[in-house]
Amino acid sequence: MKKISVIIPVYREAKNLPTLYERLTAVTSDIPRYSWEYVFVNDGSPDDSLAVLTSLAKKDKQCKVIDLSRNFGKEIAMTAGVHEAKGADAVICIDADLQHPPELVPELVSHWERGAEIVVTIRKKIDQQPPLRRLGSHIYYWLMSKISGLDMVSQTTDFRLYDKKVLQAFRLATERERMFRGIMDWLGFRKAYVEFSADARNDGDVGYSYRKLVKLAVGSITSFSLWPLRLTGYLGIVITTISGLLLAWMLLNYLLHSSWVYTPLAMVVVANTFLIGIVLMAIGLVALYVGNIHTEVINRPLYIVRERINLDS
Repeated sequence: MKKISVIIPVYREAKNLPTLYERLTAVTSDIPRYSWEYVFVNDGSPDDSLAVLTSLAKKDKQCKVIDLSRNFGKEIAMTAGVHEAKGADAVICIDADLQHPPELVPELVSHWERGAEIVVTIRKKIDQQPPLRRLGSHIYYWLMSKISGLDMVSQTTDFRLYDKKVLQAFRLATERERMFRGIMDWLGFRKAYVEFSADARNDGDVGYSYRKLVKLAVGSITSFSLWPLRLTGYLGIVITTISGLLLAWMLLNYLLHSSWVYTPLAMVVVANTFLIGIVLMAIGLVALYVGNIHTEVINRPLYIVRERINLDS
């Protein structure tokens, strides 16, 4: 019997976990041709999430728990879950906030059985989603598809099924500053898409603040594209050309009319200020890449596991 592991990153989801578990087990019990396990990754939750997970694990041996030593972030938590699912023929990643409907699992499995190696869900709408988040998401996907060369479809989510061939390739990825879904898209493989409408968050606070979302977006752009560095080079060429033409025009104007339209000092101050801004922007972008290199060179472990429940050490 083939085995499917369901990976659930958990951070401050104590009130949602029992409902999620009940809905998952109800759905998977209708697909008895597979062996199922549920791998919950507690990402340093400050609430009672670990206690709830421990209780679930005591009742059901198929409920596995990985307790990380601190909060490493959702991308690392999902990575930890995938690393533990070594014997699985497929993995399904799903959020614990119930915005990813477990009832969609049979459709994901159906696409996998028909030959898809990655089954991706596309969120058509979210109840009570702030307009700023919706706009930011569209801009991010548009920008990433333009500059990274990746096949990234707008409004895709982390609710996906991955074949074991994809998981084996993913385990070769070593970067620390990672976007889980971006790495999976970079790997390629045959994809199928499933659309759904997400409900509002069931309980608790949103895990990703605007600050975290911006950090994730910047990190993924610098991880998958050198376009920002090229942009600063292009800006330097454009500014140098414009500045040279402007200087030539000023000198020609002075030679023809023997007077300055603008004082030389004013022009120098404005041009110098503008160029300093460009230089500072270029230095900042280079610093992002140097920072990523620094993080990779340090070579710390991606995560530390405090405890495993119902899992081999």
